[in-house]
Amino acid sequence: MKLLKVAAGVLNQTPLAWEHNKQNIINAIEEAQRQHVSLLCLPELAITGYGCEDAFFAQNTIDQAIASLLDIVEHTNDIAVALGMPLRHNNRIYDVVCLVANKRILGFAAKQYMANNGLHYEARWFQPWQMGLRDETRIGDFTYPFGDLVFDLSGVRIAFEICEDAWIANRPGRTLYERGVDILMNPSASHFGFFKSQTRERFVIDASRAFGVSYIYTNMLGNEAGRVIYDGDAMVASNGELLVSGARLSYHDFVIVPAVIDIDATRLNQVQSRGNLALAMTNLRVADRFDWPEVAPVRQKAELEAWERGGYLKEEEFARAVALGLFDYLRKSRSQGYVLSLSGGADSSAIAATVFLMIRMAVQNIGIEGVKKKLDYIRALQDCETPEAMVGKLLTVMYQGTENSSDDTFNSAKELADDIGATFLSININGLVETYRGLIEAQLGRTLSWDTDDLALQNIQARVRAPGIWMIANINNALLLSTSNRSEAAVGYATMDGDTAGSISPITGIDKHFLRSWLVWLETVGLNIKNATEPTDRTSLAIGPVAADELIKVKGLRAVNNLQPTAELRPLDKKQTDEDDLMPYDVLNAIEQAAIRDKQPPVDVLKLVEVQFAGTHEREKLLIWVERFFKLWSRNQWKRERYAPSFHLDDHNLDPRSWMRFPILSGGYEKELAEMRDWAAEQKPNGRRGKIGF
Repeated sequence: MKLLKVAAGVLNQTPLAWEHNKQNIINAIEEAQRQHVSLLCLPELAITGYGCEDAFFAQNTIDQAIASLLDIVEHTNDIAVALGMPLRHNNRIYDVVCLVANKRILGFAAKQYMANNGLHYEARWFQPWQMGLRDETRIGDFTYPFGDLVFDLSGVRIAFEICEDAWIANRPGRTLYERGVDILMNPSASHFGFFKSQTRERFVIDASRAFGVSYIYTNMLGNEAGRVIYDGDAMVASNGELLVSGARLSYHDFVIVPAVIDIDATRLNQVQSRGNLALAMTNLRVADRFDWPEVAPVRQKAELEAWERGGYLKEEEFARAVALGLFDYLRKSRSQGYVLSLSGGADSSAIAATVFLMIRMAVQNIGIEGVKKKLDYIRALQDCETPEAMVGKLLTVMYQGTENSSDDTFNSAKELADDIGATFLSININGLVETYRGLIEAQLGRTLSWDTDDLALQNIQARVRAPGIWMIANINNALLLSTSNRSEAAVGYATMDGDTAGSISPITGIDKHFLRSWLVWLETVGLNIKNATEPTDRTSLAIGPVAADELIKVKGLRAVNNLQPTAELRPLDKKQTDEDDLMPYDVLNAIEQAAIRDKQPPVDVLKLVEVQFAGTHEREKLLIWVERFFKLWSRNQWKRERYAPSFHLDDHNLDPRSWMRFPILSGGYEKELAEMRDWAAEQKPNGRRGKIGF
């Protein structure tokens, strides 16, 4: 057997933060060297950061990346390191990985397939490299191999699939297998999404089995550039077996996940399956000497953390991803904390809870001194001895009541703020609302009424709440958190410059139906912070008993979980609720997924939801709700263009800067809605549900 010690290295980087990114890479390399790692794979575009966007076009970006590379090279004694960066070649920009070994640049492997779906726009900046081609590129006085390369380090053959390369059907690994590769490395910048880690794990294991290789996968970590969160996934598989995997959604600057692989075992797999064509493509091989040290066998078993095996993976991932996203947003913007208009409703309560979880999880992960160090510019934190004390310094919430506000929502807001330790403020803005109303009535020469001016009288209340909370944010030098969710964003159920006001909108990427169930889960079940890992086949959910101190619950959510969602903008005797204004949130979510995520026309959306809600809602109601959705969607694109930046969490979002672009002015689906009405009119009123249209 021929054993090698390799590692996947996870990094929390920031676009264009040259010194930070370089030092973080050097620190990761030095930690790998301390662990006697011989081959280290770091993430895609690790030197610059993935989210540089149009700054990739700038020559300065390329120059700074090369300067960082040359500095990093000096720290690679006795180790081979894969470093992701952009590189300009023949007046095109390529997404490349530079393999460095023993203080020498060996060459640049170029990405062959660009991610250009969902929130990715790589083809805007990068040119795909053609499979089977090799060129030379010049840096300073030296030229280096460039293109579709296999690196041969003293007989060990190493090649790359760069992120998207591994997600497509004709993945480079198929050809690299024919070229006799021993190790495939996948440096990635793969955004967080619910359950996405399971998909990655499958293609890593399958590639290691099908190609007869050891496969090293590594991902970025944290909120890199503002909108996109990375979970820091890292794993090593060999011959169809997952050897090791790393902890996800960590608060560390970097994580090294080492493994011992057996090159002879993977070669045996290739020999027994079929011959390779390596000799036919010798011009694509880059050979160099590298001394692989002897490595002793070890027992290694990939294990899931307790929270990944507890049966609430989506709830856990949501809590941890948003909390980490908020933590990185806070420190990278160098803000002093967060400010929130806490209404006592589900949305603002969820955001307050995630800020609380941000501190609790950070302290759990890196310790209270580690949190102080990462937030060392916030002097008020340096004397805090508990997470609760930190929450009081970092989160200020304010309840802003009117004559239409109830005691229930005030008590809900106060109970939550007290439970999590937030600084709680409360003001009554009714006088401000009445002042604006009086001024406008005087100008119009008439009295405003709920019968004729319903929308205006609702919106003025939401808008009057904005100046005060912005003032608190300015005084505290803090970030104002906006409270809209994805369901409301889809139909414009928000007051522009009112509840949409803010610096960042943490939950606009998630639907209200899930959010309400998540709040109940957080109150009654809670995050699993059990540290002990237990042997598992990665399909078992058994984690053994969980003690009370191994769960983080937010008991202060009790009141909000017993309230019906309401904007509380109409008089209390009108008993306003969100679902009466719109439709049931589970129906809204189903319509949004079919219409926006799956791009279905109105008539097909109606057919789908009629099957989904058979026995619950009649076709006549569903017809009204589908039509309402499409009209409100089309009418409110201008609002979505103005929302504060939001986190991408689900398999889709509505952010026009990332996932979903739509015209501000459009035909509003008038023809399609007419076709839907005609189809519905032709159906028998009591026709069999579930068969119509299929």
